[in-house]
Amino acid sequence: MWDAWQGGSVSADVAATSWLPARAWHDRQRQRLASLLQAAAEDSPLYRRIIGKRDPRYIALHELPVLQKTELMSRFDEWVTDPRLRLPALQRFLEDSQAIGQPYLGQYHVWESSGSSGEPGVFVQDAQALAVYDALEALRRPVMQPMRRWFDPWYASERMAFVGATTGHFASTVTVRRLCRLNPWMAARLRSFSFLQPLPALLAQLEEHAPTVLATYPTVAWALAEQAAAGRLQLSLQEVWTGGEALTPAMRIAISRGFGCPVAQSYGASEFLSLASECRCHGLHLNSDWAILESVDDRHRPVPPGTAGSTTLLTNLANRVQPIIRYELGDRVTLHDACCDCGSVLPLIEVQGRVDDSIVLDDAQGQAVRLPPLAFTTVLEDEAGVFDFQLRQQDGRALLLEIGASGRDGDAQVGRARAALLRYLDAQGLAGVSVEERCGAPGERGRSGKVQRVVARAALR
Repeated sequence: MWDAWQGGSVSADVAATSWLPARAWHDRQRQRLASLLQAAAEDSPLYRRIIGKRDPRYIALHELPVLQKTELMSRFDEWVTDPRLRLPALQRFLEDSQAIGQPYLGQYHVWESSGSSGEPGVFVQDAQALAVYDALEALRRPVMQPMRRWFDPWYASERMAFVGATTGHFASTVTVRRLCRLNPWMAARLRSFSFLQPLPALLAQLEEHAPTVLATYPTVAWALAEQAAAGRLQLSLQEVWTGGEALTPAMRIAISRGFGCPVAQSYGASEFLSLASECRCHGLHLNSDWAILESVDDRHRPVPPGTAGSTTLLTNLANRVQPIIRYELGDRVTLHDACCDCGSVLPLIEVQGRVDDSIVLDDAQGQAVRLPPLAFTTVLEDEAGVFDFQLRQQDGRALLLEIGASGRDGDAQVGRARAALLRYLDAQGLAGVSVEERCGAPGERGRSGKVQRVVARAALR
């Protein structure tokens, strides 16, 4: 799964393109799009029919149809370019937690998306895609402490901690496991910690590992920063890396103050791991040499620069085994044509991604316990198999779970979801918090345009 020549070639290109004139990444983007369409037309039965007899080299992107996850997953075996990849076998592979980070068929890595749009996805990554993601993460991550990086550019002296959902084949978890397998040095200095375990256990494990770099979701970093500010978590962090959710200005301030170190964000998705990275001016720069984002209205027409679209279309120029072309990502993105003060020629974007809220509940002693929204969604998806839901806080000791399914299927989902939620709350010292259920209820949409799946009584904005 690791080709040193390919990795070095991609890394050199990523490093160079970051500072070349804008026409350089435009040229690379055009060449890679033509190559992607050629490969898709040759090896994907789905795209062979879509492209037909047209010459892929001369097809404009807007001439191709917009495709949604639901349709593509229903036609998975036609979508992929390797006929050995079949969805039932991949789903069995994803059910095995012991296989996280292991190669599939000896040449692919596979991860699953959460069901934030109501439909979980399965995404297969080939060697080129992985080399691209690795290079973008390594070379375009912001340098928050220049002097420290000058003496240690490869983070050799750092101890890193990833806090997230560690029992599923999610992109971040698979990536951490894969990197640790490839690099024995990293395996000793990078550890993963589950955010589903009781908070005291998580705090103790983090203190034992003593990381200098923390990578996690903004809401998780915020909850841990509160513990640090209250003296219940003793860490000497130098940097906090966040992604997977929107990082609000208020969150950035709270995390930075709690840990006493700078905070940076990135933007990615299961469909493309490293879409954008933050610069020293806190702007998000799209990796346009390897990914194309189209910000569009609700009829999939392009919106002007500086305007937030209703949804976003993604074209992944790195992945040849599972062509992602004009794929409806669902996030609301604003593309800017202004130059950034940092000097990068890569486009600036603003993202209104996930807008789920942290929920603060009261334990039996009246002490506030902050729970990140991704913990709730992971419990409901992984343990209960429920994807179409909205969890709303009623008060400090009460939750309302609304599930889209109705009838017999809805009743079965409610039973599984209630049991999973109560187990999780009990593990967090919140026994006695009530959970009311309702079937067949539509969810309330958040700022991103997606259904907001975890809604607090009062969220930090």
